[in-house]
Amino acid sequence: MDYRTRNRAAYNQLVSDGAVFSRVATDEECQRPLAVLDSRGWLPKSVQGKQVLCLAAGGGWQSILYATAGAQVTVVDLSPGMLALDDREARIRNLKLRLIEASMDDLNMLGDEQFDIVHHPVSTCYVPDLAPVFQEVARVLRIDGLYISQHKSPISLQVTRRTERDEYAIGVDYYHSGPLPAVEDKSYREPGAVEFLHRYDQILGGMCAAGLVIEAFAEPKRAHRQATPGDFRHRGNYIAPYLRIKARKLQTTAKNEESSKLWTP
Repeated sequence: MDYRTRNRAAYNQLVSDGAVFSRVATDEECQRPLAVLDSRGWLPKSVQGKQVLCLAAGGGWQSILYATAGAQVTVVDLSPGMLALDDREARIRNLKLRLIEASMDDLNMLGDEQFDIVHHPVSTCYVPDLAPVFQEVARVLRIDGLYISQHKSPISLQVTRRTERDEYAIGVDYYHSGPLPAVEDKSYREPGAVEFLHRYDQILGGMCAAGLVIEAFAEPKRAHRQATPGDFRHRGNYIAPYLRIKARKLQTTAKNEESSKLWTP
């Protein structure tokens, strides 16, 4: 069974289980959609009429907030269960979405320079190679288009267990290739999913190679000093779990392809 089949099944199960990833946008959040989506001020002040791709972002949250803010929204996700949440919430709120079941590393159904914004929540850990993902993002973005993405940090995926002294042990090689092994500490791992570790040079360098210019970088805080050992917020005091990146397309796809030939991971 390949990674796409396994990950599709894993996320369908998360929907059935009512996991946090299937939490849909609330009425309160829809009153201030851009503020909820963008606490750092990386998005334009208005997305009215803009073409937005919510990439690997099914689940009835990002799509609903963008559409509520006036954007024309396309959602690509591998999981029909996650897409069903987008469809349900759009019908409830009388919003129009374009929903496509596909993998983030193959967007052949989408045209060149079609989107003003690509919003990509944590999901690149589910594909073995980031180069096709970033190349596709660069291809479908318009010139001056924004790519807002979040990724699991490599060190977070290297953690395998918590010791008896409540220390977090790194047991996966930084240069590990192929699917990640099962681990004892599952704080930032999804049950049933096939995940892959991507290094900083593959994430940041890969975006640059695709012709995307990085404008901002952040490590979202998922920590609380009073959290007890075993809580994901306890681990967050020692290891930042995510990388959040704002990038922009400033050149044509043809130039992107030429620049990617000059970059060696």
